[in-house]
Amino acid sequence: MKLPYEEFDLSGVTTYPLGSRESKVTVVQCATPYTKGAGVDGWLKTLPSLLAASDFKAVVRAILKAREDDRAIVWGLGAHVLKTGLSPVVVDLMERGFVSAIATNGAGITHDFEIAMSGATSEDVDATLGAGRFGMAEETGTLLNQVIVDGVGAGLGVGQAVGQFLVEQGAPFSRISIAANAHRLGIPLTAHVAIGTDIIHMHPRASGAAIGEASLRDFRYFASAVARLEGGVFLNCGSAVVLPEVFLKAVALARNDGRSLDSMTTVNLDFLRHYRPLTNVVMRPTAGTGKGYSLTGHHEIMVPLLAAALIEGSSVDQG
Repeated sequence: MKLPYEEFDLSGVTTYPLGSRESKVTVVQCATPYTKGAGVDGWLKTLPSLLAASDFKAVVRAILKAREDDRAIVWGLGAHVLKTGLSPVVVDLMERGFVSAIATNGAGITHDFEIAMSGATSEDVDATLGAGRFGMAEETGTLLNQVIVDGVGAGLGVGQAVGQFLVEQGAPFSRISIAANAHRLGIPLTAHVAIGTDIIHMHPRASGAAIGEASLRDFRYFASAVARLEGGVFLNCGSAVVLPEVFLKAVALARNDGRSLDSMTTVNLDFLRHYRPLTNVVMRPTAGTGKGYSLTGHHEIMVPLLAAALIEGSSVDQG
């Protein structure tokens, strides 16, 4: 059937009063101009109560409430968080009582170890790969592997072993090491390692048996922390694959054991939105029982902003 050129007849169109419509945005939700000298708390109050700004404020409230109610606040840290110079910010939050446990991956432990030992990390891969020098720092490959092997013999996980070693050796930059401060403060630190993904796996001293046993031990420590997240908060910062997968399995274990994770808040904070963090952190674990949020932005901006908002919003300074 062929259709003619025929203008639609608008004579029968009906309308309604604008004031009777339910709208998604009102003036009450709008941002307000920042006042000079108002500080971080004042800035936070200027944000609109819409979309990501509303989510950011909700995350701040959830973490503050968890701390006030003595609920768990568990952080998952991808290596990029450490590579962007955020260790001092995380350590400060640890000292203030905003961190109950920390999970990272093998690269996160490697970067933290290098920062603690030499005050520097993150080599130029493009410059070293072609020359066959990538990942071949002697101290990192030999010492870190030996620490893991010795730690397994002592019944420790990767995170415990590294933190204990850095403190006992008096690492020159341990004051900004997450592992060293986790040991000092008694905060569980776990490392979840995928064999072959980290530079220390290329070294002769690497032991698959030790790495595997220590990382499995860390998974069980982490599952124990996740099992205490009823009314608490889990933040996944900068891990697109490993930590979201580990978190989902820990949630499954906790619920299989009959643990309640009701009212749990989950947060994915990264500069891109990926499938696994969205499904395994934000959506699936909280479905019907809690709330999940995605905050998108650069770690080197978002993590300090979140930390500042927490510090300003805290009524009690725990040290």
